[in-house]
Amino acid sequence: MTPVFVLFVLLCSEFGFLRLGFALGINYGQVANDLPTPDQVLSILTSLKITNTRIYDTNPKVLAAFANTGIELIVTVPNESVGLLTDPRQALQWVATNVKPYFPATKITGIAVGNEVFTSDDPTLMSNLVPAMVSIHAALVQLGLDSYIHTSSANSLAVLENSYPPSLGSFRPDLANLMAPFLQFLAATKSPFWINAYPYFAYKDDPERVPLDYVLFNPNSGMKDPSTSLHYDNMLYAQVDAVIFAMDRLGYGGVEVRVSETGWPSKGDPDEIGASAENARVYNRNLLLRQMGNEGTPLVPHRRLEVYLFALFNEDMKPGPTSERNYGLFRPDGTVAYNMGLTALPASSSSSSSAAASVFLTSSATRESKETGRFWQWGTLVFSLTIQALMRKAF
Repeated sequence: MTPVFVLFVLLCSEFGFLRLGFALGINYGQVANDLPTPDQVLSILTSLKITNTRIYDTNPKVLAAFANTGIELIVTVPNESVGLLTDPRQALQWVATNVKPYFPATKITGIAVGNEVFTSDDPTLMSNLVPAMVSIHAALVQLGLDSYIHTSSANSLAVLENSYPPSLGSFRPDLANLMAPFLQFLAATKSPFWINAYPYFAYKDDPERVPLDYVLFNPNSGMKDPSTSLHYDNMLYAQVDAVIFAMDRLGYGGVEVRVSETGWPSKGDPDEIGASAENARVYNRNLLLRQMGNEGTPLVPHRRLEVYLFALFNEDMKPGPTSERNYGLFRPDGTVAYNMGLTALPASSSSSSSAAASVFLTSSATRESKETGRFWQWGTLVFSLTIQALMRKAF
């Protein structure tokens, strides 16, 4: 079975998320043109039985579309707004405007205040982060929402000074004065430490010494931590445990670590070694299989690691190297980003029954005619029947 079929088999069949009792999150970024509408994205997520999603703003169209769906949603305060929200009055207004009107119909479960702030090289932004988080949390308390919505912030793995072996995990010394109050806040509010962890970067930077199978979750000899004797067969789990050890060194080892972003680019520039559709398929497939097993890390084996895959769509308007625009499972127009073992239905396909849930493999905000809807309903019906037939053969 191909890696991509694993993805869709797990999500669309009777062996999908709900039967297995776990939820894989996915990041829904929107730095792209011609994206499917929020309603169409919702159809993708519900058809795939994805129940946890992160967005990088508080787009009212997304929040309204996700109402009464049961999908858990983490929203984000953009970095440029963090300074403003250090003012408790502004924070209260922000929550009252961007969260309260949609809750509880839209199941907002978390607010990410900024993204990778501590590695932004902006001293003012970095110093404003914890005060803004305190103000946001106070606003949630005032509005009676703090029991339902946590406040945190996603960090780059670059906040670590050391990550190998995991037991030597430690934060950068220059962040010590910022990290201590950040962790104190997380511990006091029982909020998770979110980490953006990409084994791809470690491989790209040192492919001669970092084994590809180790970063892709493929069978390999792995590594043994000399201090703990814990065995690691993949880099992602080692990175997460390094964060736990780093927090423990500051007295906050009990804070839960969750992976806010991880993924693999399907395309890159010539110097971006390892960025390929094949590696993206393998990484995503193996990660999904690990999630099927409700795995924890070697350090915390009995607590399933919560993971959000990056990303739902390629974001073709992102700056930077080619890889930055090629992490998605889908292109902005909704077509699959790389060979998923599926072929698109011809545009002349006839319509069929209306009972099928809609998966918009190709869609556009400007093409919402009834004919297009009937086309996708028919495509979904054929897709679902194909996947179920493959499941019977595979298992």
